[in-house]
Amino acid sequence: MNAPSSGGWSELPVDILRYVLELLSFFDFHRAKMVCLNWYLCSKQTLRPKFRYPLVMLCPEEGGCRLYNPEEDRVYKSDLSGYQLLGNSGKWFLVVDSKSDLYIVDVFSSDDRILLPRLETLKGGTHEIQRVGENDFKENLIRRGTAFAWGHHTSKDLRGLVWVDDKNEDYVVVWRVSTCQYLGFCKKGDAHYGEITLGTDVVRRELRGGDDIVLKGYNLYLLSSRRYIRHLDLSGQDGGIKDASVYHKFPMSIPIADERVMNAYKPISVGNNIVVPTSGEPLFLYTRVDEPTSGRPRFFRLYKRDAKDLDPGTIDTWLVEVDSLGDEALFFDLGITVPADHTLGIEPNSIYFTRNDRRRFSHTKRLTPCIDVCVYNLATKNIKRFASLSNLKINDAMWFLPS
Repeated sequence: MNAPSSGGWSELPVDILRYVLELLSFFDFHRAKMVCLNWYLCSKQTLRPKFRYPLVMLCPEEGGCRLYNPEEDRVYKSDLSGYQLLGNSGKWFLVVDSKSDLYIVDVFSSDDRILLPRLETLKGGTHEIQRVGENDFKENLIRRGTAFAWGHHTSKDLRGLVWVDDKNEDYVVVWRVSTCQYLGFCKKGDAHYGEITLGTDVVRRELRGGDDIVLKGYNLYLLSSRRYIRHLDLSGQDGGIKDASVYHKFPMSIPIADERVMNAYKPISVGNNIVVPTSGEPLFLYTRVDEPTSGRPRFFRLYKRDAKDLDPGTIDTWLVEVDSLGDEALFFDLGITVPADHTLGIEPNSIYFTRNDRRRFSHTKRLTPCIDVCVYNLATKNIKRFASLSNLKINDAMWFLPS
């Protein structure tokens, strides 16, 4: 019996092809749809297998993208290439190409993508973006109708976050250029970006700056330069922004005794970040890697505000260390916690980590990005790394939860 030709495989009846596709595993399904146009079109009409285990998107130094499945300890080729990764929400990734154009892309089908407004559509603030040639752009500061050159940039100077609603695919995008004092944002249906100012007199002094940012739904959280948290509600119509910040008398300060212990060795990489849990106020996360001679590996410290901070009679207060996340897991790239689930491979009381500068730029050379794909257990202080990644040279990596 002769094997069918490749043309015959591409011409299988739709009913038979759909039946075959429905029998495939999650990863085989997504690889099969790339066989030919007919298989791809049929996959659109087929019930996709569900997969909610945590995955890692990798960007090797050699180029392209790879998809890593920790459950199998296996690396797959991804058709998501030619982009720089900025952020993710479920299967949707916020990416930027070499021409500094932003997209929201389905990580399992790069043909499913949303072209976002161009950077130069930024409106409503004191800055403007202008294109310089085909790939670069520059910032201008607007003062009394006059534009002053502020900085020259490429796509590598962008940081960004995205949130996508799984039910109706509404979305919010927030981006930042280098260490600028503003953010650009848009929502589904917007033809331009609005501006969120970070450092002018419009913002209360203790809330100015943006050392870290987290996007959860329509809620944007910013860690100010003075260690306070600014909370903005972006759900308003026509670009309306509501300040939902909680007033605190004191900044989020780590206890002095803890700082002395942490500073006993010279650091290679340091991160100060905020975490938005499933409920309650944001937490403060400190991560650090010291020079090899210290003998101290990467470690994390998680803190919350002392309840006394809201007491009018309190004269001073420090953060209180959090020993456990309970039945939740923290995804550092997203800045949020999610319910743990052993059946889905989401380990409780754990931190899923890749790098400490995902959402911000370092103001000093002290904060060197260190790619370290790992899972840290808060209770045991143990770090789990993955054998298949040990010899892979990686430029970037990002945990995500497929939806």
